[in-house]
Amino acid sequence: MDHFRLIDGVMHAEDVPLPRIAAEVGTPVYVYSRATLERHAQVFREALAPLGNPLIAFAVKSNPNLAVLKVLQRQGFGADVVSGGELMRALAAGMAPDKIVFSGVGKTDAELSLGLDKGIGQFNIESREEGRELAALAAARGQRAPACLRVNPDVDARTHAKISTGKAENKFGVPLIRARETFAELAALDGLDLRGVAIHIGSQLADLEPLETAFAKVGALITDLRAAGHTITHVDLGGGLGVPYRRGEVLPSPAEYGAMVARATAGWNVALTFEPGRVIAGNAGVLLTRVIRVKRGGNGPPFVIVDAAMNDLARPALYGAWHDIEAVEPTGERMTVNVVGPICETGDTFATDRDCDALKSGDLAVFRTAGAYGATMASSYNSRGFVAEVLVDGDRFAVVADRLDAAAIMDAERVPEWLA
Repeated sequence: MDHFRLIDGVMHAEDVPLPRIAAEVGTPVYVYSRATLERHAQVFREALAPLGNPLIAFAVKSNPNLAVLKVLQRQGFGADVVSGGELMRALAAGMAPDKIVFSGVGKTDAELSLGLDKGIGQFNIESREEGRELAALAAARGQRAPACLRVNPDVDARTHAKISTGKAENKFGVPLIRARETFAELAALDGLDLRGVAIHIGSQLADLEPLETAFAKVGALITDLRAAGHTITHVDLGGGLGVPYRRGEVLPSPAEYGAMVARATAGWNVALTFEPGRVIAGNAGVLLTRVIRVKRGGNGPPFVIVDAAMNDLARPALYGAWHDIEAVEPTGERMTVNVVGPICETGDTFATDRDCDALKSGDLAVFRTAGAYGATMASSYNSRGFVAEVLVDGDRFAVVADRLDAAAIMDAERVPEWLA
């Protein structure tokens, strides 16, 4: 459920008409609904209630906006971070250090040191080499870094290849066949409190079966590690639960996910961690755009050219991803169109041969399910600047990320004296 709906023929975010935001902030602009974020957070937590009181660490990479993080912090969420920058954002949003989990294959010494200095709750170690480096840094401080070993179970998540992270050929985690020996080596290091294992097999999962298969492998690994004398108190099950991008699409619900996890982890006797991202933020945001013009095509549908582009919403260009496209003030008429942005690349295409609301020059439209992996993946390609972001709360809204235009970006550039 989200809070973007038609009221008297005009799409609103909660109680704010989208044309008002377009008039006051301009387009393109991301619009987030606080009520939707809170509802999704509560539904996810309720689905996991039978598991006790697990740590729910929001995947900051999916939407790192400080206001979004603050909403989730107030819901009791922690943070799953994959860079020093994300770690600082989580802390700035008020998330407790002991609720922060640091994942990612390329943590630098500086980032590992930052995590130690801030006293974060857990490092997810992705390799033997990283574990040794972290142990040395912690020991030099007289600390023992709380950590889990991330394992790669070689399970096909059956999602897009670019967001699959649990197959043998993916860069993430320690191969399951080497997990036992790696765990034993790292657990013996003075600077590590290696207390469990972690797993994450991919994003936008539309089927629970791959997750259950992966969790079964984790369960067997826990049994083997305990038999070898290791103490296992924590398991991080990652995230990846998908959301419907197409109207009418049905995916596993958080309640179904929670029931599967309860079944799969029965008897583990560990503290569980989850890292949801898209399932919390995806449908809590839209990208509001305005039609520049409609251009006649060749032998095919006309091109609806909008002022949003692939630098604002990269998913269609990167993954061939689908986003529902809807008029803000639909007339009831339909048309078949190609929806494209103004960037000088054919890849700047949001939809091809799409049946959608009729649109004409000057009309407002939205790309649905844009609250995750939207603004966070934006760039300034074609010197277009960075898109603004807005958070709605009932009948009020605030700009929570300013639009950065080309001039602001140029201010960070320098021409050396010898070229002046």
